[in-house]
Amino acid sequence: MAAADEMPEAGFACADPTGDPLLRTRFALPARPATFVRRPRLTGHLDQALGTPLTMVNGSAGAGKTLLVADWASGLRHPVAWLTAESTDQAPGVFWAHVLQALRAAGVPVASEVGSPAEAGRVDQRTLTRLAAGLEGRDHPTVVVLDEFDRVVSREIAEQLEFVLHHAGQGLRLVLVTRTEALLPLHRYRASGEMTEIRDAELAFTPDEAHELLTRHGLHLSASAVQALVERTRGWAAGLRLCALAALQGTDPHTYLKQFEADHSAVADFLLAEVLDRQAPDTQDLLLRISVLERCCPDLVNVLTQRTDAEPILAALQRENAFVHYLGHSWYSLHPLFAEILRAHLRERFPGLEPELRSRAAQWLRRSGALPEALAQGAAADDWEFTARAVVDDLALGQLFTGLRSDDLSALFERMGPDVRGPAPDLVRAARELAGRDVEHGLAHLHRAEEELARDGATDPAAAGLTCALLEALAARLTGTPGRAERAAEQASALRPEVPGHLLDEHPELNALLLTHLGSARLWAGRFEDARNVLSAVAGRPGGAAMALPRWEALGHLALIDYLNGWLGRAEHKALAAAGQAQRYSLPQRSGAGLGTLVRAAVLIDRDELDEAQALLDEAAASHPRVADPVEEAGRVLTRGRLLLARGDARAALAAADAIVPAVMSSPWAEDHAAALASAAHLAQGHPESARKAVERVADRRAACAVQAARARLAAGHPEEALDMLDRLPETDRPGPAVTVRATLVRAQAAHELGDHTAAHRLVGRALLDGRREQLRLPFLECGPWIRPLLSTGRLRELAGGWLVPAAGHGRPAPAAQPQPPALVVEELSAREHDVLCRLAEMRSTEEIAADLHVSVNTVKTHLKSIYRKLAVSRRGDAVRRARDARIL
Repeated sequence: MAAADEMPEAGFACADPTGDPLLRTRFALPARPATFVRRPRLTGHLDQALGTPLTMVNGSAGAGKTLLVADWASGLRHPVAWLTAESTDQAPGVFWAHVLQALRAAGVPVASEVGSPAEAGRVDQRTLTRLAAGLEGRDHPTVVVLDEFDRVVSREIAEQLEFVLHHAGQGLRLVLVTRTEALLPLHRYRASGEMTEIRDAELAFTPDEAHELLTRHGLHLSASAVQALVERTRGWAAGLRLCALAALQGTDPHTYLKQFEADHSAVADFLLAEVLDRQAPDTQDLLLRISVLERCCPDLVNVLTQRTDAEPILAALQRENAFVHYLGHSWYSLHPLFAEILRAHLRERFPGLEPELRSRAAQWLRRSGALPEALAQGAAADDWEFTARAVVDDLALGQLFTGLRSDDLSALFERMGPDVRGPAPDLVRAARELAGRDVEHGLAHLHRAEEELARDGATDPAAAGLTCALLEALAARLTGTPGRAERAAEQASALRPEVPGHLLDEHPELNALLLTHLGSARLWAGRFEDARNVLSAVAGRPGGAAMALPRWEALGHLALIDYLNGWLGRAEHKALAAAGQAQRYSLPQRSGAGLGTLVRAAVLIDRDELDEAQALLDEAAASHPRVADPVEEAGRVLTRGRLLLARGDARAALAAADAIVPAVMSSPWAEDHAAALASAAHLAQGHPESARKAVERVADRRAACAVQAARARLAAGHPEEALDMLDRLPETDRPGPAVTVRATLVRAQAAHELGDHTAAHRLVGRALLDGRREQLRLPFLECGPWIRPLLSTGRLRELAGGWLVPAAGHGRPAPAAQPQPPALVVEELSAREHDVLCRLAEMRSTEEIAADLHVSVNTVKTHLKSIYRKLAVSRRGDAVRRARDARIL
C-alpha cells in the first residue's frame, strides 16, 4: 500500500540533526491535478521496478517525471517511502535523517537500534548496516522513491546509498527521479540487467496522450492541430500544459496555438527560470550563442563563444537534461522551443550579435563541408554575397533543378534583394528564373553575370563558368536552340579540368543535367543518335538520389527516341524505368509527369487501349513540369492528337496537328509527325487528296511519313503509286514494328486491290506475326473493312486470336443448341484491363496490382473504373464473378 497523504503521527521525528524541522510535505506523494493524464505505457514500464534493485526516471524539467511516479506509486500494494530531496540535503546526517523518517512515515518498521544521525556532517556506519539488514529481512520489498535526486550532489551520500542498496538485497527497490545521471555506479546495474530506466524521449507525450491532456484542459483540437503542437513542443509535458492554459485565456484558442510566440509566453518564463537561470554565467552565454544553430559541435561552439571549453559544458548540459540533446558523433541540438526562447533573449541582451554569430557559423560550416547549413546561416544573417558565392563556388546551384532540394534552395534566396550585386547573386537569380521557365528574365541575369565575371575576383571563375554553361544549356533546351546547347557543352568541357575534382565528384548532378539539356536539344534537332549517346551516359550512371531526376529525364527522352523510331517495346521499357526512378526517389509532382508518361500513353494508343492512354494523358496534363521544353510540348500535342484521331474526332486531331510549339528553331521530326497526323486526320474525313498534300512534302525524310503518304495514295485509288512509294523508303531509317507493320498492311491492301489475294493473305500474316509481339492493334483497325474477312478465317484467324480478335473456340454457343444468355459484357476488355482483372481475381490490393504491373495506383484505379463500366458492375467481387461467367477469366 502506498504512503498515505495524511502523515501518521507515530514515529514522526521533529527535527533533523541541525535542528531544522522535518517538513511533512517532503514525505507525501504529490497530488495529481484534475487534468492529469494517466499513461499506461509508462506505468507498465515502471512495474519492472519491482523486479530490479534500481530504477531511474531521468528527464528534463517539466517532463512529467514526478507525477508519473506518484501515480504509479499510489497504485502499489507494497509500502512506498517518498522523499522529495532538497539542495540542503548535502550533509550525510541530514540526508539519512530524512530517509529514515520517510520510511517511518510510510509505515515501514525501522528497528530502534538503527537509531538516527546525531550529527549533520556524518552518519554512523552501523546505522547504514542495521538499516540494510532490517530491509533485507522483510517479507516484501520496500519501495523508496527519491524525487528531485539531482539536487543531491554529494558523492559521499551516493556511496552510502549504494552500500544500503547492495546489502538490502531483495528488500529494497530504489527509484530515483532526477534530471541528471545519478552518481551511483549505473554502468554496473545496466550491464547486469538490474536497472529499470525511463528517459526523456520516452517521457514525451504521444499525439494521443497530448489529445487527452488538451481535452482535459477544455481544448478540443483536430488531430492535425494536436500533431503540430506535439511536433513543436517535442511532446514536452510542461510545454503542452502551459500552451493549453495560455490558449484558454485568449478569445480564440485554436488561433493562439497556431500562432503563439514562445518567447512571450509562460513557456518562456518556465524555461528561463528552470533551465537558463540555474546555469553559471559562462554556460548561459554559451546557450544564448548556440541558439542560432540547428545543431552544434564543440569546435563550432568554440568559434561562436571564442572560448575553448565547449566540449565539457555541452556534455554536462546533456547529462543534466537541460534541453540539450546528443545527436551522436559529438553533435548536439537544443530543444526547438528552448532555442526559440533563447534567440529572443539573445536579441534583447545583445542587440546586433545574432547576424555576427550566424556569419561566423556560416564560414565554419562551409569550411567543414556542411554546405546546406552554411547557406541557411548565411541567408539568416542576410549575408547574401557569401551565400550566393558559396552555392556557386561549391557547384551546388545544379541542385536547384534536381527536384530534391529545389524548394529549399529557391526559398532560401527569396529574400535576397535587388541591391545585392555581383556575378554569384546574378547567377542565382538566373537559375531561379530559368527553373520557373521565365527564359527572358533568366537570360538577362545570366548575361549580366557573364559580363561581371571578368571583373570579379571573389567568385571562382571555373566554377562560375561551369554554372554558366549549365544555365546556357538549359536556356537552349527551353528555347529550342541546339547550337547554343552545343556551345555550352564545349564551354563546360574546356572548364572542367580547372575545377577541383572533389567538387565534381560531390556534384555529379551538374554534368548530368548539362548532358540531359544537350541531349534534349539534339533530340529537338532530329539528331537522334547524337542525342542517344549523351542521354545514355546519363541514364546509365549511378549516383543515388542526386542523379534521380537527370536519369528520369534521360530515360524519358530515350523512350521517345525509341517510340519515334517505331520500337514500342523498347520505348515502354525505358518509360517504365523512368517511372521507377520517380517512385523510388519520390521525385516531387512539380517535376511534371515527364516524357515517359507521354510515351507510355502513345504506346497504349497503338495498342488500342484508349482509356488507359487517356488516364496517362490526364496525369500529364495535371502535372506542372519544372522544365517544359519544346520536346515534351511536341510530344504532348502529338500524342493527344493521335488519341483524338483514334477516338474518331478527326477535326480535333487536325487542330492538334496544326498547333505551334514555341521554339527558336523548328524540329524536323515534330514537323514530320505533325504532317503524318494531319494526313491521317484528312483520310479519316474522307479527303485523300488533302491527306496526300499534307504529308508528301516530308515523305522522303522519314519512313513513318512515307508509309502515311502511301496510305494517302492508296486511298486515292493509286495502289501502284503506293507500292512505289514504299519501295523508296528512306535508307537512313531503321524503323521498328510500329512503322513496318503499317507498311506491310499498306502493301497487303494494295495487293488486295490489285487482285493478288495470295500476296495480300501472306502480307497480312506477316503483319500479324510482327504486330502480335508488340500487341499492335491500331494499325489493323486503321485498315478499314477490307481486312475483316481475312482476319475471320483460317490461319489468319489463329494468328489474330486472343489479342486482336476473340480466340478460336471461345465464341458463344449457337442459339439452336442452347438459349443465348443475357449479355454480360458491355464492351471487350483491353489487354491491360485483362491483366488487372486477373490480379483482382487473386485478391490483390490496388497497391499490389500497381507494383506488379509497374504502373501508378491512379492508373490501376482508372483501369478498375473502366472494367466496372464494361462489365456493368460496381464492385470487385461482382466484376470477377461476371468475368468468369463470360469466360473472360
